[in-house]
Amino acid sequence: MTVHDERANAVDDTSAAPAASDEHLQKIWDRVVGRRAFLRNAGLATAVAAPASAIVASGASAKRLKRAGDQPTDGDFAILRFLCAAEIIESDLWEQYAAFGGQASAERPNDGQNGFYVSALENLDSDMPQYISDNTDDEESHQKFINGYLMSKGQRPVSLERFRRLAPSAATGGGSKNVLTNLKSLNVDTSWYLRYRAVTNPDFGATFGQAVTIKNQPVIPVSDTETPPGDTIATPPIPTNDPTQQRMQAIANSAGFHFAMIEQGGSSLYTTMALKATSLEVLRIVVAIGGVETNHFSLWHDKAGNATADPLAGVTDPVTGTTFPNLNTGSEATQTNLILPEPCEFIPGLPACSVVRPTMDPLAGARAAVKALAADGLFDGQSEEFFNFIGRLAREADAATRHIGF
Repeated sequence: MTVHDERANAVDDTSAAPAASDEHLQKIWDRVVGRRAFLRNAGLATAVAAPASAIVASGASAKRLKRAGDQPTDGDFAILRFLCAAEIIESDLWEQYAAFGGQASAERPNDGQNGFYVSALENLDSDMPQYISDNTDDEESHQKFINGYLMSKGQRPVSLERFRRLAPSAATGGGSKNVLTNLKSLNVDTSWYLRYRAVTNPDFGATFGQAVTIKNQPVIPVSDTETPPGDTIATPPIPTNDPTQQRMQAIANSAGFHFAMIEQGGSSLYTTMALKATSLEVLRIVVAIGGVETNHFSLWHDKAGNATADPLAGVTDPVTGTTFPNLNTGSEATQTNLILPEPCEFIPGLPACSVVRPTMDPLAGARAAVKALAADGLFDGQSEEFFNFIGRLAREADAATRHIGF
């Protein structure tokens, strides 16, 4: 292994380090294969996340995998096709959020077009616009990368362009381009907030109520008449006698909970799909992107809590009645700053562990993800053809089986 000196005056000189030979790499791989076989017989194959030879240069590693027959299976491609479709859907909704409330920059000059919405988001955190634009960049990179990988393996790329049929919001920031996803009226599932503070696990049957009831609620501005884009939101607490201010802050608060809902779903989905991957290269892709989804969730979990804590708590949407109570009631079950996953039941007979949950097909597989997004209202107005297409991709991904024999 080459060690690089990261000091400012250091010279990156690899000439003194002997290159790993193909023969040496093959010996390492043979040991890894033997260890995997042992673990498989012991029922512990999933304990191996990556071969030891991952420490060598990526080019040599790729040669080793090719020689060892590490080629993606049909199931691997099915996993990636569904994840690519999911990333395209995520990109679409995040692009809408960014256009309304992101941070304009040289790379994203059309972000943050609705000043009233931006100011309401900034009541949750002053950096919200930047976070939104960054999250959007991430999702766009995910779907482009996965499609690029599929094409590099001779597979057809995934496209949802023919389903871009939904009218955008008429408010400033909505633009004129049709969209894939509906953000104008959602039923946001907030049970994740309680789930990640509980010691029980939905994979074992635990159920959770709603931390905040958000039904038929827009998460982006829908009309310049009711929420004039040139207005600026008040510094919290929001005046209860100003319906325009209450309306816009409720929209932004609802978006904050929706951000976290989307990303926690991605965290569970990627973890579940990783358990089905056969190719180590595909496993690497799924695990690496899934980790970013978890990172996103942690960020938005923190910001959502600000909507239900002083001084912002108490906002009520005058149109939908959605109310954001103060969840800091003295109970850890709702305490807003407890954003890291509470240790919960995980493997029967073993101690509780802080983990992503759920991570099993019934609640976290591809079909479960489609069901959750449909229940959210995200696909309201979509065609039967869309549901048939995304449903087929989901079934194929869920049917993928991990093959660990060599």
